[in-house]
Amino acid sequence: MNQKKTKVAVIGVGSLGQHHARVYSEMDNVDLVAVVDCCADRAKEIASKYACAYFTDIEPLYGKIDAASVVVPTQVHHAVSKVLLKNGIHLLLEKPITATLEEADDLIAISKRSGAMLQIGHIEQFNTGVKMLKKHLLNPRFIECHRVAPFVGRGTDVHVILDLMIHDIDIILSLVSSELSEIRATGTSVMTEMIDIANVRLAFDNGCVANITASRISLEKLRKIRIFQPDAYFSLDYANQEMRVCRRIITPAGLPEITNEKVSTEKEEPLKGELSSFIASIQTREIPEVSGEDGRRALDVALQIVDLIKNGQAHPA
Repeated sequence: MNQKKTKVAVIGVGSLGQHHARVYSEMDNVDLVAVVDCCADRAKEIASKYACAYFTDIEPLYGKIDAASVVVPTQVHHAVSKVLLKNGIHLLLEKPITATLEEADDLIAISKRSGAMLQIGHIEQFNTGVKMLKKHLLNPRFIECHRVAPFVGRGTDVHVILDLMIHDIDIILSLVSSELSEIRATGTSVMTEMIDIANVRLAFDNGCVANITASRISLEKLRKIRIFQPDAYFSLDYANQEMRVCRRIITPAGLPEITNEKVSTEKEEPLKGELSSFIASIQTREIPEVSGEDGRRALDVALQIVDLIKNGQAHPA
């Protein structure tokens, strides 16, 4: 018996949303019903490419879809998502979950009341390199992340912490099985009125420390994470999904030696993995891999970092 297709829509088909539409259109267990964008010409353009309907408002979607990707500016995440959730529509909401913790709490509560699923778009969780990394980690002691990119003018409605760094915050929180004890941060605006470059130190109760740098004003694009644990060092390039593992061994002569191994992964477009996981959670009624609570936790840390940089002082997490 063929499984019933999940009827979906994409709300916001800009530079990222258009790829949500593309991936959904390629999925056998999904029916891309419509795209929505405040720009009618843009909505029509994407709809014609993927043979679906288009609207400039979400109201025509009620009763016609099971789920939606919400890929709109952060400041309207709450306003758009709460209405969809109240109508029982399952959501893949792009990161960050919302602009404030109060808004995040409201969406999580609405999701629970309505029974509509809420997954947050922390896409690096679906990077095959990250999945492989998690299989190797035992006791991370020091983590270093660099996520930098040239200035492109997108995402400048929020600080770089909410635009780029929040990816690494989310990954680190999922890797370290301990509570945060202290946050130290510095950053500045350069091209926009928001914080464009930042460096953060996260300290955990178990002694693990993470150092994160994020910039949207760099000359090159770089997305890497390095993790040190006793007797081993891991380096992952998010972009090419390649991981290297260095381990200390003792040779037959009794001397210490460092091995260097490249761990192969089956590369997959992270967005395809993310949307496939979202649809699977809907069809099986399982908890999403990145829940609303996960998104809230990452937002909480990100907002503390923003507050720290603005006030110029460290504080307990």
